[in-house]
Amino acid sequence: MKLAVLETGAPPGDLDRAYGRYPDMLERLLDLGPLARFDVQRRQWPGAPEDYDAYLITGSPAGVYDPLPWIGELKAFLQAAKGKTALVGICFGHQVMAEAFGGKVVRSPKGWGVGLHDYRVTKAQSWTEGAPGFSIPASHQDQVVVRPPQAEVMASSAFTPFAGLAYRDQRAISFQGHPEFEADYAKALLSLRRGSRLPQDQADAAIASLGRPNDCARVGGWIRAFLETAARPTAAH
Repeated sequence: MKLAVLETGAPPGDLDRAYGRYPDMLERLLDLGPLARFDVQRRQWPGAPEDYDAYLITGSPAGVYDPLPWIGELKAFLQAAKGKTALVGICFGHQVMAEAFGGKVVRSPKGWGVGLHDYRVTKAQSWTEGAPGFSIPASHQDQVVVRPPQAEVMASSAFTPFAGLAYRDQRAISFQGHPEFEADYAKALLSLRRGSRLPQDQADAAIASLGRPNDCARVGGWIRAFLETAARPTAAH
């Protein structure tokens, strides 16, 4: 199984020194070996979508509505990849997939969603093991507000109604939350943003919530199971 990461952002400050970049976090989460990496902000792209069995699209500080050339190129790549490979979107990846396939994303008037968020499984999938819900870190201002026509809502919360999407017309899933964020990284990120991008009391409450048990490993297992089922074997594998 040949897997690649479309890297759309990086940890702020020097957090990558202690925790690695987002592809490193995904490698630890999935435990499927090294992942090929394409920094799409630097206009690095695979030769063709079918070069890899699946792509994982990371989080980013950018908004999908930002007038940045690489975002339009990413949407075009995802549209070209439809039906040719499997896709997994995380946070910004979840949002850009929704936009690429007919949904809509906005800067939410609800504000920041941070800390450990609890989600309900609203549409069980073959790989969700019958779980009623899960808890993973969140870090986002933007939200999907119109789901793509062929996407069903598989996870939801009061704060994030479209927290997880599964596409009926292709091998693709996405999550608004961050299963790849270890609790220590999520806390360090909040500490960095306390008093600047986030009010101190909101950051402190979010940090406290991350002390609760989370389901990151479980959701990582779900993504791994999805990939093992959905990723098309290549001739070399």
